[in-house]
Amino acid sequence: MRNIKPVKVGDCVLDGKHIYIQSMLNARSDDIEGSVKQAVELEKAGCEIIRAAIPDMEAVRLIPAIKEAVKIPLIADIHFDYRLAVESAHAGVDKIRINPGNIGGNDRVKQVVDVCRSKNIPMRIGVNSGSLEKELLAKYGSPTPEALVESALNHAELLEQFDFDDIVISIKSSDVNKMIASYRLVAEKCRYPLHLGVTEAGTERMGIIKSAVGIGSLLCDGIGETIRVSLTDDPVKEIYAAKDILSCIGKRECVRLVACPTCGRTRIDLVKVAKQVEEAVKDMDKNITVAVMGCIVNGPGEAREADIGIAGGNGCAVIFRKDGSQRKIKEEDIVSELMAEIDKL
Repeated sequence: MRNIKPVKVGDCVLDGKHIYIQSMLNARSDDIEGSVKQAVELEKAGCEIIRAAIPDMEAVRLIPAIKEAVKIPLIADIHFDYRLAVESAHAGVDKIRINPGNIGGNDRVKQVVDVCRSKNIPMRIGVNSGSLEKELLAKYGSPTPEALVESALNHAELLEQFDFDDIVISIKSSDVNKMIASYRLVAEKCRYPLHLGVTEAGTERMGIIKSAVGIGSLLCDGIGETIRVSLTDDPVKEIYAAKDILSCIGKRECVRLVACPTCGRTRIDLVKVAKQVEEAVKDMDKNITVAVMGCIVNGPGEAREADIGIAGGNGCAVIFRKDGSQRKIKEEDIVSELMAEIDKL
């Protein structure tokens, strides 16, 4: 286990005891109403920290509007103009995401540090392959994990020189192997909390696969305090994907669904049933395993460790429980009967 320096973001404490799910608004920054609506939707889906792009002074108006609408912390995503970071801090943001290398000289960085220190606002240093300094590219030849980590730690050292250490670090790459190697290396070299993500991961299908491999591998290593599944899609889908990743590795209590891939023995529309059950349980926080199996072979046999499940028959199914009890139901009643039993658990 890493010896993490705790950093507080709003009411969230990044100390390794809880992995926080994060997402980012993709409504236009000049659409306050749309941004607030999206923030509320994300909070309802289970998002625990929200980030919003602040590309200009007009966008700073998002901060009080969003803060009034949701209870979870808000991060201001800042590039190029240090004044946006300063004004975001005055507007009440809970954290600032910044790349110290692209906002000007050290005097500008110090102004951001000073206001953040005075208001107890942490800063996330965000480094990725596309933002690497020219001198590091020349030194390493390409954005290698070593180059990315050196860049991040150089930025952290600059903030430390100004007596500031409420720091979170992210080192992102669209290359999964490079992302994993970078985080493993930086985890060895610093105590700061780490925000995990595969940047520019893609659309829903490949984005979830890349994120599950990259984020999941690191979490299994005990690395990472916050995560974001970056998808070119509705950000609410990022939240459900993140929850699924955490559930798969035992880091979040929720309903775990196991379902057989079907075979020639199957006599019910198991694919349809499995999808309906998956949708029905996605927002439940019960710490249970539900099995949706195609036949008796994969039912109470292979899925005996499930708390409850169904095994398909010929136009019917059997509901079985971990205590060994069973009862037969009609195919058209599978989902409703199963959900009724789940509600009793």
